Amino acid sequence: MHQEYTHREAIAALDGSELVALKTTSDGPGLVRLAFHFGWLAATSVVILAAPNVFVLLPALLLHAIALIFLFSLEHECIHGTAFRNARLNTALAEAAGFLLLLPPRYFRYFHFAHHRHTQDAARDPELATPRPRKTSEYLRYLTGLPYWRAQISMLFGAVCGKTDYAFVPRSGRSTLVLESRAHLAAYAALALASLWQGWTWPLYLWIGPALIGQPFLRAYLLAEHAACPLVPDMLANTRTTFASCLVNLLAWNMPHHTAHHALPVVPFHQLPRLTARLEQHLKSRAEGYIDAHRQIRAAWKSRVTSSAADISS
Repeated sequence: MHQEYTHREAIAALDGSELVALKTTSDGPGLVRLAFHFGWLAATSVVILAAPNVFVLLPALLLHAIALIFLFSLEHECIHGTAFRNARLNTALAEAAGFLLLLPPRYFRYFHFAHHRHTQDAARDPELATPRPRKTSEYLRYLTGLPYWRAQISMLFGAVCGKTDYAFVPRSGRSTLVLESRAHLAAYAALALASLWQGWTWPLYLWIGPALIGQPFLRAYLLAEHAACPLVPDMLANTRTTFASCLVNLLAWNMPHHTAHHALPVVPFHQLPRLTARLEQHLKSRAEGYIDAHRQIRAAWKSRVTSSAADISS
């Protein structure tokens, strides 16, 4: 039986030169992944706009929606500064992806870094401020993506009006969030007016519709990262690694290797499989694909219900 390690002990056991190699950023792998992701979007865009009938249009819309919504993974990697060595490229692509997904990158950076500092801390992890689904009705509602869109629209308009007093945002950063939200809202308004003036329909076919269609896939993917994992500080336990297909890892910029990412967030996406291989024997939360991850999540509800019923009867 392998010795029980915490994530800190597992990382400390790695050789210093290997750690340096793991943390080294590069532009090459990110540019290749970006070409794949944007190439997918370009190809599906052409098919959507030229589709001769609904039988061609609907599959193209679905494929486009999935690639579009997984620009979240690009934004996530860019706010960590690990998608590319070039800082300007990270910033520019985080801005572009954040605009498309209604997720301003400066806001997301504050939110997400607080999540990393306080992962699965019920009092301080901002991801836990909204309870995760605990029964089928909540699960299905979560997967629609509607709670996400409502929360993001509320956040955006709140920030436009100066409401940025979130616990995870320092006072020094609040004015920046106000300016960011106002710039985004102004750009959305300008695009809407231009579309009405010019009679453009492509924003509906290539952006708004696909974002709505794709959001359930992203919600299902994100729920697997921590749901039904223990509320403990150890990243090997509180974060799930999902061993997914090559295609999922391509679209998600290797973030199914989520334990490795949380154990050492400065490791760029292209090195995460290597780090996972070094940590694999110590993983305490893992799934063999997303069907298995969601099976674990649903089983945790049943276990909770059974325990509650037993407590009541006793």
